[in-house]
Amino acid sequence: MPDNRQQKHLTQSDRQRAVVPRSTLASRGLELALNVRQENKRMPHDEGDAATETVRWWYYRANEQDDADAQYMLGAMYEEGNGVPQDAAEAVRWYRRAAEQGHADAQSSLGDMYDEGRRVSQDDVEAAYWYRQAAEQGDAYAQYALGFMYDEGQGVPQDHAEAVRWYRRAAEQGDVGAQYNLGLMYVQGRGVHEDDTEALRWYRQAAEQGHADAQFMLGLMYNEGRGVPQDDAEAVRWYRRATEQGHAGAQFSLGIMCVEGRGVPQDDVEAVQWYRRSAEQGGADAQNNLGAMYAKGRGVLQDDTEAVYWYRRAAEQGVALAQYNLGIKYDEGRGVTQDYVQAHKWFNLAASRFSSTERESRDNAVQFRDEVAAKMTPAQIAEAQRMAREWRSGQ
Repeated sequence: MPDNRQQKHLTQSDRQRAVVPRSTLASRGLELALNVRQENKRMPHDEGDAATETVRWWYYRANEQDDADAQYMLGAMYEEGNGVPQDAAEAVRWYRRAAEQGHADAQSSLGDMYDEGRRVSQDDVEAAYWYRQAAEQGDAYAQYALGFMYDEGQGVPQDHAEAVRWYRRAAEQGDVGAQYNLGLMYVQGRGVHEDDTEALRWYRQAAEQGHADAQFMLGLMYNEGRGVPQDDAEAVRWYRRATEQGHAGAQFSLGIMCVEGRGVPQDDVEAVQWYRRSAEQGGADAQNNLGAMYAKGRGVLQDDTEAVYWYRRAAEQGVALAQYNLGIKYDEGRGVTQDYVQAHKWFNLAASRFSSTERESRDNAVQFRDEVAAKMTPAQIAEAQRMAREWRSGQ
């Protein structure tokens, strides 16, 4: 099964916080400040719009009362540009003041700033330090982030068992990213014994919260009968939920189900639609399959030129089958000018990229490469080999 693990660097949009988003907190701060005024609480008062009043109120609490909540709120406002000009350096300053008082959300946010290198030098060690401070206070997002640091060995020694421990603590609080990553750890047997049933449980929890990768992986589990009885209809249901969020892998998988008539009526036209959506997002396998649909005239009018276009896009991404298919097109001169040098190059690359479990395909690529070589001059063969080496060096 594919490894869909989230990769560094995580950005704010990549991460899913279990706590209230900071932009919401800053807006809530506006409401809170206005409520305080209405209740005639002691605070400086000048005429101005609501946003200005809010900032003044938080400044008063942060500076005069050394209030950690207010310091954190100011950090959030500066980070989001809510009521003040966006200023990451000011955000860091206020987060730090609150973090040093033990404010968990501020510690987590300061970890983010170091993780992403936003107006501080990017520093995984410092990020891990602040995530740990917040995680040990029970902050679910920080627990997830610290688990990720252990998973990747960034800022801390790589330790999959420790990653699992922190993912689990966050997952049990409902952190969707931690639930998904914990599912991956069980599928791959990293830090825990491989356990598809346990993986399925965590994928389902994340999927039901709307996590697209988890929905896709849950579909794969049903498709392959891992941790659950094999069920094409259930696989299709989860693929569809992921496709509604634009998930390229789910679009590709749903295309396959349509071609094969598994869990849905067999429908080449719909398959082409799903392959195309995935292919246009850069899905290499979908690009190859879309090329094959054009080559065979399935679900679309037969068009070798269009087939070559999609084969080439997949081949350039290293898909061995697409390289093989592109070699055939150059050998036969279909959809492209016949060119034995290009055919040799692509057969050669395909032969080197098919896996050990694809021996028949690899043998076919070698056979076709040698058949093309028999029609070439030594200089042409040398040129084809040079082009293949050049392509590999660019990967």
